[in-house]
Amino acid sequence: MRVDALVAEIGSTTTVVNVFTNLRSGTPRFLGQGVSETTVLEGDVNRGLKAAIADAEKTLGSSFTWDEMFATSSAAGGLRMTVHGLVYDMTVRAAREAALGSGAVLVGITAGKLTEEDLSSIREAAPKMVLVAGGVDYGEKETALFNVKKLLPLLDDIPLVYAGNVENQREIGRLATDAGVEVRFAENVYPSIDQLNVLPTRQAVQEVFEKHIVHAPGMASIRELVDGPIMPTPGAVMAAAELVYDLFGDTIVFDVGGATTDVHSVTEGSEEMRKIQTAPEPFAKRTVEGDLGVFINRRHVLDAMRDDERKKRFGEKEDELFAIGPIPQSESDIRLVEALAANCLEIALTRHAGRLEERFLPGGRIYTAVGRDLTSIKAIVGTGGPLSRLPSRGKLLADLRRPAGGKFLYPPEDAAVFIDRDYIMASLGVLAVRYPEAASSLLRETLTKGE
Repeated sequence: MRVDALVAEIGSTTTVVNVFTNLRSGTPRFLGQGVSETTVLEGDVNRGLKAAIADAEKTLGSSFTWDEMFATSSAAGGLRMTVHGLVYDMTVRAAREAALGSGAVLVGITAGKLTEEDLSSIREAAPKMVLVAGGVDYGEKETALFNVKKLLPLLDDIPLVYAGNVENQREIGRLATDAGVEVRFAENVYPSIDQLNVLPTRQAVQEVFEKHIVHAPGMASIRELVDGPIMPTPGAVMAAAELVYDLFGDTIVFDVGGATTDVHSVTEGSEEMRKIQTAPEPFAKRTVEGDLGVFINRRHVLDAMRDDERKKRFGEKEDELFAIGPIPQSESDIRLVEALAANCLEIALTRHAGRLEERFLPGGRIYTAVGRDLTSIKAIVGTGGPLSRLPSRGKLLADLRRPAGGKFLYPPEDAAVFIDRDYIMASLGVLAVRYPEAASSLLRETLTKGE
């Protein structure tokens, strides 16, 4: 059998292969899926990929060949980046939003001029890309130049992305060339006061990532197999979240995995909250909780719970959690993983959502909105292994809604809940690069009401 495309999602614990056909017609089809454990720890992710393809053939009842292959990956730590800017609440924050939106895992953030202690921490963090920002356009120049000069001796074959004051580009280009370091320029992430411009940097980071697929053993050979883009999996989910926005309006997507829990929101927030907001927020925002996962980081999830809630949810069965593999099998295992996933969702939402703060001024008491306003959300979407497969996935997401009037700016009670039934959102985010209409059509099909 001949199909149009395979999309491989190489995660920290599992590798998934999705099979698609009719992408060039008006009736695209998702044919099926294969799953295997990721084999990065065995030294080569290709083994897990081949096993996932074999599983897909078993599911479809036929061997197949394909015209194109695409891929996403978050194996072996994903896209590890450090971010360096001038003022934490301004250029650093903007650069951080751009890096997270591209799918990066941030392993270091600094504000101001780098110190020797900062440089030592960067060496230990071993990033695979470095992002430098700083200064509005035609404003402060010195800090970004200082930081680039300090970083260049550390970089060697690590690419540098510069998204700061445009006046520095010529000199930074010369310095990077003299040092033999690859540099990619993007528009300033913070070109003027209270203005975020994160999309060009997101795109630049993903393009550099695409060029430097060296983040897991065996990825070099996968690069040879793949015809289209390889994206960081969170970046692909973000692209799919933007497609959901086009379909249903303001959107929040939860992606619970074995190692992390990612939250993507695409919204401008309510007009009411924009009037009292203390700082600008990007239209598309991602937060990643590296301590919240249902397999690799399950111990951290338990430690984050209150003792009474922990006892209520797990009782005497807590030790059984650590005997569960990447894919739970028994009903008892599934219930335990559901309890873990619920806690991942609750903590991740609290960290992603903004809040109302009360302030007292000479003229009286006022309220300000700090952080992400989710009160206009129309669609709550669950993706990733647990939220695509667990029996109570719809209820877990529905429980995240809150009535209006609380301190936290949570999704409202009337937000619709959708499940990525086929677990293909990340794949569709990649497919959208070449087949946007097919990706949108397939997304509408896979999103099923979860209540």
